[in-house]
Amino acid sequence: MMLIFVIILGILVVILGYTTINLLRKIEKTEDIIISQSEFLNKLSTQIKSSSEKLTEIDNKGTFEGDDEIGWFFNEIKKIQNDLSQFKINL
Repeated sequence: MMLIFVIILGILVVILGYTTINLLRKIEKTEDIIISQSEFLNKLSTQIKSSSEKLTEIDNKGTFEGDDEIGWFFNEIKKIQNDLSQFKINL
């Protein structure tokens, strides 16, 4: 009776040890992914800020307003930049 109890406990210890190690590995992989994505978002935020400043500088000069096709394209770029700037703020 006692031997069966010890065997069952031993099996449970092995199973619980395996599942704990398996979960630890998965959590470490998830943390690596989160860190990588966080670094990417920080770089993207920096690029958004830089391009927003440059676009504002170009827009203040009024360089592209004279040409219809380039003016349209420039306005579309400004719309995209505004959307990206809102994304950056929400981070």
